[in-house]
Amino acid sequence: MRTLIDTQTEQSLKIMLKRYIFIQLLIISNLLSGQEKALELLLADSSMAHSSVSVCMLNTSNKETVFEHNAEKSLIPASVLKLVTSSAALELLGPEYRFRTKIGFSGNLNKRTGNLTGNIVIKGGGDPSLGSIYFPDYYIDFLSDWITSIKNLGIRKIDGRVITDDSRYDYQPVPAKWLWEDAGNYYGAGVFGLSVFDNTIEIHFLTSGDGSIPVIKGFVPGISRFEISNQLIASGNSDKGYVFRAPYGDNAWLAGTIPVNREDFVLKASVSDPPYLIAKIIDKMLDSIGVVITKDPSTARIESNFTIEEIKSISEVVSPPLKEIIEVLNHESVNLYAEHLLKELGMVYKNRGTTVAGIDVLYNFMQDGGINCGGIFLEDGSGLSPLNSITARGLTEILLYMRKEGKYGKEFYASLPEAGNEGTLKSYFRDPVFENNLRAKSGSMTRVRSYAGYFTTKSGNEFAFTIIINNYSGPSQNILKGIEEILKEAILFK
Repeated sequence: MRTLIDTQTEQSLKIMLKRYIFIQLLIISNLLSGQEKALELLLADSSMAHSSVSVCMLNTSNKETVFEHNAEKSLIPASVLKLVTSSAALELLGPEYRFRTKIGFSGNLNKRTGNLTGNIVIKGGGDPSLGSIYFPDYYIDFLSDWITSIKNLGIRKIDGRVITDDSRYDYQPVPAKWLWEDAGNYYGAGVFGLSVFDNTIEIHFLTSGDGSIPVIKGFVPGISRFEISNQLIASGNSDKGYVFRAPYGDNAWLAGTIPVNREDFVLKASVSDPPYLIAKIIDKMLDSIGVVITKDPSTARIESNFTIEEIKSISEVVSPPLKEIIEVLNHESVNLYAEHLLKELGMVYKNRGTTVAGIDVLYNFMQDGGINCGGIFLEDGSGLSPLNSITARGLTEILLYMRKEGKYGKEFYASLPEAGNEGTLKSYFRDPVFENNLRAKSGSMTRVRSYAGYFTTKSGNEFAFTIIINNYSGPSQNILKGIEEILKEAILFK
């Protein structure tokens, strides 16, 4: 028989349990509303009135969805698309994969007279980093080394020409869906079977007062000079100058504004035909040491009757390992590197060094990894095309796959810059909460901001995440601040 005391004790326990449950629900609600509040505050900003936002966060341990908002919405990703290309390249080619550029000669060499009846042939192997500013200590004097190797063979006369074989990839260097205003600038440099110096040239200017026409001082390298219609105006202190130039073209025009009162302002343009540029450089260097060459420098593309003969090797340049190239790619967001890797994937797996073949390989890679490709539409490997589209969930699933199932997840993770310290994140996410705690790839173009990567919460959980925002208005600083707050509150409260 229950006593009055037993009944009172039971009632007290029930009341205490209800209070405990209420407090726990209140705590959970507060924690959840912390992140919801950050997103709600961002969405409430007037600059977001017509925007689209997609967010996805997945726990890398149990693969559970931690937070999402329009995660299946297909949006323009900008440069976070490089994570798709770089992850596929690492997994399918391997971190130690290297590109090889070969120099040799065809025909017959009379060692007594030093007369070569044939051609000096430079065969491109698809190296995206040959002579790159990002590897200054790796390719030291490689052109001079080639000339020395030729000289050491005793060649004094070439009854032929210097010719570059750039046939590893197709002759459509720029993806079809890129914007015209991008293709002539350094960040829109095309991909060639033989690329060099980041396929970039410098145009140096002397500028005067506001409204004046900048004076072209020169080109670097000087041999890359081309015909220019200069429509630039000196105005303000920011660089808003554009180069309009088609691949393989001999001329270009410049438009927009560059800063006033500069003694040496540099505008970087894409090289329209890097294989031809290398051929001309080597031809000139050989001439400077007294080697007679009977025919003008050229390329396999220009010489339609050029046949690939057996080449006797003179020298070879081997690229850094792929993992180092991809680290630069994701740290510095190098479009050229991404597009090179895309065509290399097409060449290795489809026997076609084309953008289309490379994209097929990316889709196969994602499908084999169990990624939901719905809403993912690819037009290039770098994200420069505004016709690319991806979902936050799809990209986050790729990040999750690389972290948990990828053979080279460690190398992939290391390729992402640390927040506040490296690459494109050096000036962002400086709050102490992100220190040694956030690695991510950024993406940006007009009215697009995106971030994707990994972070660890204060409770010790690691999350893969993607945040993509399209079609906001006003300054991007507000958007970046909103993204930081979403990530910060996820770190603190998840």
